[in-house]
Amino acid sequence: MTQLAGKVALVTGGARGIGRGIALALAEAGADVAIAEVERVASAAQQYRDAALGGFTLAQQTVREITALGRKAIAVQADVARRADTLRMVHDTVDELGGLDVLVCNAGVVSVSPVASLTEEAWDLTMAVNVKGVFLSCQAAIPELAKRRGASIINIASVAGKNGFPGVAHYCASKFAVVGFTSSLAKELAAAGIRVNAICPGILRTQMWEYLAEAMGDSGESKEETWQRYVKGLIPLGRPQTPQDIGQLAVYLAAAENVTGQAINVDGGIELH
Repeated sequence: MTQLAGKVALVTGGARGIGRGIALALAEAGADVAIAEVERVASAAQQYRDAALGGFTLAQQTVREITALGRKAIAVQADVARRADTLRMVHDTVDELGGLDVLVCNAGVVSVSPVASLTEEAWDLTMAVNVKGVFLSCQAAIPELAKRRGASIINIASVAGKNGFPGVAHYCASKFAVVGFTSSLAKELAAAGIRVNAICPGILRTQMWEYLAEAMGDSGESKEETWQRYVKGLIPLGRPQTPQDIGQLAVYLAAAENVTGQAINVDGGIELH
């Protein structure tokens, strides 16, 4: 499949999970890919605090997988909550890969806490990465995207951006914000020919889920039991989503020249709007 041949994509948080699935799918469709990652988030209020490998280390592994497909790829260290980093990641992408056609804002964090005991640190980190990071990444990329015909922005939201869930009000708030930002930005950039859409994933067994299973499992319940309970209880189609599922939609949105302003669920029927 070469529907994205000659295109250059930049995926934030593209080292693992959903981001990796999207990066590989874009490469398989013919795009060259830059992956922006941070090795560690300097905060305890996020799900990767105990990760065996940091984000940038994994990004370099994903780059090797992409180059094995015959595409060009680079890894860039960038904290999307810092303006200077987002400007640099766009500059490095254009400098090394020759331009920018597709921006995927995927970097995100999650933590679990009822609002009554939610720390200011957890709230601020969630908003900094999940919302400010999308804003800064888009703002940095718009001048380069405007130079390319058929350019596209794809923001990764969540079904938690369409319906609230207990224990993750701050995460839901951040994803609702991404959906609203996407809708507004699509209208702003339509005249420039830049399409802006969001993907709302459902339940995927990524490292983020492994953290959620620990925090949200019932007493005495194993991670596997928690996983099966959520899959059977929430997903009408009865099967979890995969990074490959999300990657398929990202490829479609990167190429669909008459689709903009949408927030599309990939969730097996969890949210039907």
